[in-house]
Amino acid sequence: MPRTTHTRSQGALFDPAEAGAFRLDNRIVMAPLTRNRAGPGLVPGPFAAEYYRQRASAGLIIAEATQVSAQAQGYANTPGCYTEEQVQGWQKVTDLVHADGGTIVVQLWHTGRVSHTSFQPGGLAPVGPSAIRAKTQTFVIGGDGNGGFADCSMPRALELNEIPGIVGDFRHAARCAMDAGFDGVEIHGAHGYLLDAFLRDGANHRTDAYGGSIQNRARLLVEVTQACAEEIGADRLGVRISPVSTAGDSFDSHPQPLFEHVVGTLNPIGLAYVHVVEGDTGGARDNLPFDYAALRARFDGPWMVNNGYSRAMAIEAVASERADLVSFGRPFLANPDLVDRLKRDAALNPMMDAATIYGGGAHGYTDYPTLKAAEALVP
Repeated sequence: MPRTTHTRSQGALFDPAEAGAFRLDNRIVMAPLTRNRAGPGLVPGPFAAEYYRQRASAGLIIAEATQVSAQAQGYANTPGCYTEEQVQGWQKVTDLVHADGGTIVVQLWHTGRVSHTSFQPGGLAPVGPSAIRAKTQTFVIGGDGNGGFADCSMPRALELNEIPGIVGDFRHAARCAMDAGFDGVEIHGAHGYLLDAFLRDGANHRTDAYGGSIQNRARLLVEVTQACAEEIGADRLGVRISPVSTAGDSFDSHPQPLFEHVVGTLNPIGLAYVHVVEGDTGGARDNLPFDYAALRARFDGPWMVNNGYSRAMAIEAVASERADLVSFGRPFLANPDLVDRLKRDAALNPMMDAATIYGGGAHGYTDYPTLKAAEALVP
């Protein structure tokens, strides 16, 4: 059925919205942002609950990318959602966000070949669709306790009989997320990580049921999505994709038909939303030609867009119905009250030292001032 379109008001970005089971106070979404502050056992760190509570005015918070298993880890000090201790840690986060009226889901990932042997159980090789090393780096902690960047390790190809276990890990983590009090889950199908790597002919050279044709390469993402939908309900589930991003050494020779197939295949599941990164993650929005309108035409539900959106761009995207929701990444780092600042067209806080983005404690994490706090200091 063709999508019915009409023009929303210019203020629709700040109006309530529905996305599946979610009732959102506005259409501004906090994108998942890796902060590398998990504690022992990959449990959310001591400041995480306050960090997310401060940003509860977002219509929806998508909590940082979170491992579905020990094998899924690819960066130092990123949290998991598969043990009882991790569930208890996340419960502190969701309790505070809900107390402030917020809605929060967690993004679940398996980093796949974007990993290092130091993170893998037993020091084994990371896994991917094929034994092709990702030409990128990850952040590791050395024996001296200091962090630094290192080339990703050479992966091994997942055996066919291991793939049901990957699907099961996502299902288990989705259940753990609900036990931790999250309102739902976003599946990370972007940025060169395991599910995205299976999609791409640059990383997937398999000749079995998970390689070769577009339909085969999309199989794992679809199976994971279906399993999570069965576990927690499709109306509490979103999927993130990045059709032309090069992050994580991601490449496909024909992304347009690939992602039109992906979205068209996900559509009947009844997802709460699809979250699409437009252009190159954190970079140019027009790095490669791509018809996002054709992509959206294949999905009947709420459409979330991301990557370099300004206030004016976000207002236009929602008012024109090119998007239903707009996610902001880095602006939320320095602006816990980003929604208020966007409403008032107020200046944003400058970013602190970039060294505070990944790892560390409260500084550069929970100590950014709000407009109200700044105004209270004015005599």
